[in-house]
Amino acid sequence: MKFNPADNIQDLQYFGEFGGVNPSISDSSTYTFLSAKTMFDTFEGNADGCYLYSRHSTPSNLYLGEALAAMEGTETANVAASGMGAITPVLFQLCEAGDHIVSSRTIYGGTYAFLKNFTPRFDIQTTFVDITKLDVVEAAITENTKVLYCESVSNPLLEVADIKGLSALAKKHNLKLVVDNTFSPLSVSPAKLGADIVIHSLTKFINGSSDTVGGVVCGTQEFIDQLRNVNDGASMLLGSTMDSLRASSILKNLRTLHIRMKQHSYNAAFLANKFEADGLKTVYPGLKSHPSHPLFKSMMNPEYGYGGMLTIDAGSLEKANELMELMQHKNLGYLAVSLGFYKTLFSAPGSSTSSEIPEDEQLEMGLSDGLIRFSIGLDNNIERTYQVMKECMLEVGVLSDDVVLIN
Repeated sequence: MKFNPADNIQDLQYFGEFGGVNPSISDSSTYTFLSAKTMFDTFEGNADGCYLYSRHSTPSNLYLGEALAAMEGTETANVAASGMGAITPVLFQLCEAGDHIVSSRTIYGGTYAFLKNFTPRFDIQTTFVDITKLDVVEAAITENTKVLYCESVSNPLLEVADIKGLSALAKKHNLKLVVDNTFSPLSVSPAKLGADIVIHSLTKFINGSSDTVGGVVCGTQEFIDQLRNVNDGASMLLGSTMDSLRASSILKNLRTLHIRMKQHSYNAAFLANKFEADGLKTVYPGLKSHPSHPLFKSMMNPEYGYGGMLTIDAGSLEKANELMELMQHKNLGYLAVSLGFYKTLFSAPGSSTSSEIPEDEQLEMGLSDGLIRFSIGLDNNIERTYQVMKECMLEVGVLSDDVVLIN
């Protein structure tokens, strides 16, 4: 049977300790042992099913991890307190002093800053490349390279990674392919395409209500055990632990992810087609004009669409800010960072979520100061939303009457 991430989530059925339809929340920071030997065995990693200390794991965190592993089709998963709290331990676990990483140049600004400014303190170097060009990626690999790092759909330029092609390179050079799938949950299943490790910021689409920060690492049992090892596990020792109450909340929201992603994708596709027809420079993987549209189509789980993210170019930062402020005033959404909320969120990434990237490098990668990144919400009447957005664009001069009349 063909892999379907939402079906895997649906097939998980948990009971609370008193028969509740939601599993009970583990409200303890430490756990008791009936024998001293069991405690010793747990520290040695030999007492499966026993809980030691909440920084190591909790029942609530394991429930959520199991569900996310089912969604991504991996053996297991480890949840963390944030997306960066998932990314950073993975890279520290895979690399040591003298090692090298090849990364996409268009990634979340926090990840970029970590690789460019922080890991060099530990003598871990990174080469940033155009991830869409496999020959360029391979040329950047050295004898010290340990990791290929990318995002399924990049933040904020929405470039699409050829995960199968990158996986082949990783296997050829004995590297680990780490893929951040935050922008495309359900739509793309990187592990099924050859990724070794899949990461999400749970803060975004998976939780969906912008009230929780969280992250997850999905991978093999062996790798997750390494992350949790009490002696040298990066997740255990760096301490980015998710709170059990938050884990329980995200698990409940995960149950509706398939419904939400279909609506996010439908609304984003509708707006992207309208904006492009109006003459706006629009980037969306579902548009045939997107250079990687055929690639995304070949990788996707079709029923969940091309995702809820799109960009337009307003021409300048001043115009972008004017438009976003007006759209917020018209109750179309919020001028805010992050994504995956039920209301539309918009921001100018060059001066916000990607501001860690130097201006000259932003220009080199095609990140203009007028770029607006949209996380399209769950609007019931997307035609109505479009009409009001178009009025805003006309009012601030991002669109002209002549162009709209022609279309």
